[in-house]
Amino acid sequence: MVLENLCSILETQIKNSKEAQRRVKRDHKTARPHNCKTARLHDRKTARPHNCTTARLHDIKTIRNRTTARPHDCKTLKDMKNFALIGASGYIAPRHMKAIKETDNTLIAALDKFDSVGIIDSYFPNADFFTEFERFDRHISKLKFEKNTQLDYVSICTPNYLHDAHIRFALRQGADAICEKPLVLNPWNIDALANIEKETGKKVFNILQLRVHPSIIALREKIAAGPKDKIYDVDLTYLTSRGHWYYTSWKGDITKSGGIATNIGVHFFDMLSWIFGDLKQNIVHINTHDRSAGYLEFEKARVRWFLSTNYEVLPDAVKAKGQTTYRSITIEGEELEFSGGFTDLHTVSYQEIIAGKGYGLEAPRQAIEIVHSIRHAQPIGPKGDYHPFVLKPLAKHPFEK
Repeated sequence: MVLENLCSILETQIKNSKEAQRRVKRDHKTARPHNCKTARLHDRKTARPHNCTTARLHDIKTIRNRTTARPHDCKTLKDMKNFALIGASGYIAPRHMKAIKETDNTLIAALDKFDSVGIIDSYFPNADFFTEFERFDRHISKLKFEKNTQLDYVSICTPNYLHDAHIRFALRQGADAICEKPLVLNPWNIDALANIEKETGKKVFNILQLRVHPSIIALREKIAAGPKDKIYDVDLTYLTSRGHWYYTSWKGDITKSGGIATNIGVHFFDMLSWIFGDLKQNIVHINTHDRSAGYLEFEKARVRWFLSTNYEVLPDAVKAKGQTTYRSITIEGEELEFSGGFTDLHTVSYQEIIAGKGYGLEAPRQAIEIVHSIRHAQPIGPKGDYHPFVLKPLAKHPFEK
């Protein structure tokens, strides 16, 4: 109110006296920016709050001109990236929506053939949603050519076998692609996508969330700092039970999911590759509808691994707690604790990608090669150095009579 009265007095003095005008100019040279939280300009019909970080009281006219300035430290609409998301009804899609929101960007369109996507309201209620790819494709083109709205990224959360096609769509729309694991099902798909990257000038990024997990980063640094000739003994066990629905869905179709090793194991194989180096040997002991197991030898590790979706293979102690998932990685007999910290890994991944430091096409190549080999290998059974769970009784497919 003090400043408001001062402004009124100054304006009156300017009108009545040249001396008052000279005095106003002299006073304004040394005036400091006023408090933007309480100040009110005298003309309430035209005035707007000015940018308190830049305004100077040179004269009343100057103050009015500065009232339209925006704070320099806010992310403007121009700075925000435009995202589209394919696979909006999937299990992992909300983590991508959350990551887009938490990186201060916007989702402008989403696609899924299923319409159970109410979760969008929690993040981007104004995003346009489509259940048909053709209409989604047309909408993206209309935004580009009629509204001058360019897509910056397409997030891909679709079934594994569709990743390749949806990445191609993103690149050809002039957007970078952010894809869930596995990036693709076959190693040669990576080479084909590299050609489209060159053609379009756009990039493909893979969500490799374990690479940004603090415990995994610490382990990698520990191994790198350890003896150069040390070969570590590692046991990997991941059991995540699934019901009959699993075998009716695309996940139970090896041609669409890539099988157990690809669907629930590829991110672990990527983690092992990232930490322990190039692969030297890949032996498969078991590979059925509900489990897969084998032996991997890296430059710096010998790994026995076992993966399953069958509840019956869970340790009794885990079942007794009412749990349906068990995850364990031991290195030289020591358990690696990384059960927590997963909820924010997608956001961290998005931050890295937007900053130009994300994991591109070549990053997951060795993991894709590993799971592709597992899928096509002839299992040798419990021979050589195998995981103890290999000896657990095999189960019939639930749909077999």
